[in-house]
Amino acid sequence: MSFIHAFTQTYRHSGKSGAESSTVGYLSVLTVLALLVGVSGMSCYAQEESWFEEPQAPGTQIGLNAEALEAVQSYAADQPIVGTYLFYWYDVYSGAHVTYGDGGDACTTHPPSWEDYSFHSTQWWREQLQDITAAGIDFAAPVYWGYPGGYAGWSFQGLPPLVRALDYMDKIGEEHPKIGLFYDTSTLAHSSAGKRIDLSTDDGKAWFYCTIRDFFSFIPPRHWAAIDGKPIILLYASAFAEKQDPALFPYVRERFRADFAVDPYIIKQTSWEGEADNTCNGLSMAGCAALGPGYDHSAVRGRTPLIREREDGAFYTRSWETLLRFNPARRPKLVMVETWNEFHEGTDVAETVEYGRQYIDLTRKHADIFHADESVAAISGPYSDAKSVTFEIVDGEQRGGITVPSNADGLTELVTVEGKQCLKTIAGEHEGKFLYFNLAESFAFDLDPQPVTITIEYFDDGCEGFSLNYDSTDSDGSVRDGAFKSGGGVTMEHTKQWKRATFTVADARFANRANGSDFRLAVSGPGDLTIAGAEVSKGE
Repeated sequence: MSFIHAFTQTYRHSGKSGAESSTVGYLSVLTVLALLVGVSGMSCYAQEESWFEEPQAPGTQIGLNAEALEAVQSYAADQPIVGTYLFYWYDVYSGAHVTYGDGGDACTTHPPSWEDYSFHSTQWWREQLQDITAAGIDFAAPVYWGYPGGYAGWSFQGLPPLVRALDYMDKIGEEHPKIGLFYDTSTLAHSSAGKRIDLSTDDGKAWFYCTIRDFFSFIPPRHWAAIDGKPIILLYASAFAEKQDPALFPYVRERFRADFAVDPYIIKQTSWEGEADNTCNGLSMAGCAALGPGYDHSAVRGRTPLIREREDGAFYTRSWETLLRFNPARRPKLVMVETWNEFHEGTDVAETVEYGRQYIDLTRKHADIFHADESVAAISGPYSDAKSVTFEIVDGEQRGGITVPSNADGLTELVTVEGKQCLKTIAGEHEGKFLYFNLAESFAFDLDPQPVTITIEYFDDGCEGFSLNYDSTDSDGSVRDGAFKSGGGVTMEHTKQWKRATFTVADARFANRANGSDFRLAVSGPGDLTIAGAEVSKGE
């Protein structure tokens, strides 16, 4: 499960307004629908011409040349790297993100002490950087809510103390993480411009770029988290923009190159149009994986209760071990830990009153394995030595080493056809109808290329046909790095009889990358697909 696809709500503390109101709600994938509903319900504004006048960059680290870039200590693109999202909106002195305006506790989890817990404090920054290093994390991405011209807010005021802390740690020879940017794009909806920013316009593109420029104008190249020399920029959801188009990223690159003498390394979520350097979405994406310890926003007022139990570290451990079971040659080279210290939603791995340093230690344990390009042992289970697994329905329950979930665009219902208990597709909110199949991980997970046979028992009626999409080792086989490669199809003859279809593929990976499953059947035309059984066999 990946969590950084969540909805963002405006959460105002006394004395805060506009784009300096905080946003909370980074983690629960279960609440992504709330994001879509909330954003779609916003009023749309027509973009007038020339509404944006670019301010001068607030920092001094701009107008760089090749000589300035000699200080960059870069990671390689094929090097295992771990990052985390560092929230620096806390200020114990004003109570911002610590308490509500009426004095109520704004946090679900809590640091060991609130003393000097403030983005104004150089010592606070140093302590965070020390612990991030202790956790085995290579770089921190401060969660930045800045916007052009809003230079009195915490997003800007916190950056000079960060740089002072980094410089002091360098001076005394103290190890520390590098610094990338997490651009909280919810500012595109809650902007000082009084409108959602249209990124398809010249002014919108300039507003977007200046937000990035202003952050890096504070961060000396010697402190950049860079991949192949390019400073890292992670983007939050695109849905906050009024519009976007693929021309945005080339525009950002051109302007960044003019100001900083190098291209940025852009990591997007899947919702963004345009070509980025990497994509971050869950455990199984090709380039950047995301994982976290759990979720609990109990302290956030106005939210429907939502908790993803930590299970005393077991949930976090399972997520890391799932990632670490991937073949090192094929698994993501970048991992983002969600989050370092988002105390409102209880997604933190930093030291807390509630959990001590448990999650720092767990992160270090698994990050060390990841950095070493090693794997953990495969899952043992009832299908470890099996040559095949099956799916069937007995007494209304699914049986065997294959399961068929019912959710999202793969909704199903239990029916009986010609005396057989079976599953039938039903229409959902999404376009298309699919049946998704999950293999027991003790049977197959991130396979090396080998022949695999998939047999489906289907009722020959109800739709025009169906086709197989499977998680493949062929990175060019489909979108998502081969996660939906075509394996052939079946055309219905409408005999109203039970039949079997067999598909043989040579490059199945089965790493849960097909929307969390190993393969799916896509329904063709109107109507529904009904299946009573399935079997997957490895080898000739």
